[in-house]
Amino acid sequence: MHPTPAPRFNALAARRLREALGMAPGHVAYGLRAQYGLQITPDTVVAWERGVAAPGSRELTALAGVLWCAQSELLAAATTLREHRMAQGLAPDELALRVGVDAAAYLRMEESGRWRGNERQTAALAEVLDLTPRELLTATGQDEELAELLRDAVKARWQAYVRPVVKMLPMDRGHLEDVLQELHADYQSRMVATLSWGSASQDTGEPGREFLERIVDHFWQLTHA
Repeated sequence: MHPTPAPRFNALAARRLREALGMAPGHVAYGLRAQYGLQITPDTVVAWERGVAAPGSRELTALAGVLWCAQSELLAAATTLREHRMAQGLAPDELALRVGVDAAAYLRMEESGRWRGNERQTAALAEVLDLTPRELLTATGQDEELAELLRDAVKARWQAYVRPVVKMLPMDRGHLEDVLQELHADYQSRMVATLSWGSASQDTGEPGREFLERIVDHFWQLTHA
C-alpha cells in the first residue's frame, strides 16, 4: 500500500533547495536511507522533482530534514485544512489536542473539508495554523456560507448577523460591526439610487445585484484581511 501523497508538493522548490545545497539526487536518496530508514532511490527523488510523483507524509518530513528546510517550503500555497496542518508539521492528533477537538472528529472534518468547531475552537485553529481570517474561511470550506450571511445582513438588520459571522471568523467584534454596518449602508444606498431612476433604466436593480454577487470581496476589502 502506497503512502498518502503529501498535499500540493512543490517539485520546483525541492529541486532548487537541493541544488542550493550542492547535492545530487543520489545524495538526497542516501540521506533519506541513512537518516530516516526510507528506501528511496535517486530515480524517485528525480521523479519528485519532475512532478511525476510526490512524497508521502513521512517522506515529506524526511525530505525536509535532508534538505535543511521547513516542510512548508516544500509545499505549494496551502488552501485546505490538511495542507495547512502539514505545512506546520503537525500530526492530526496533535492539532486536535491543541485546538480542543476530539482527534477522530477532527479527522472527519479535515477529510470532508467542513469545519464544525465552536467559536473558541475556531479561534484556536486559526492561531495554531497561523491563518488569516481569509485563509481560515477558505480552509474551513465556509466561503459560500459567509456570502449568504453577508447578503442577508445587508438586506435586513445587520446586527443580527454579527454573532454568526464572529463564530465563523475570529475577528474583533467592534471592527466586524463597523464592517457590516458599512456594507449595509452601501447596499441600501445603491438600492435607493436604483429606485430613484424609476422606469427610466432598463437595468433597474442591477447595481444591487452586482454588489451582492461580490459581497465577499467587499467584505475583505473593508476588513483588510
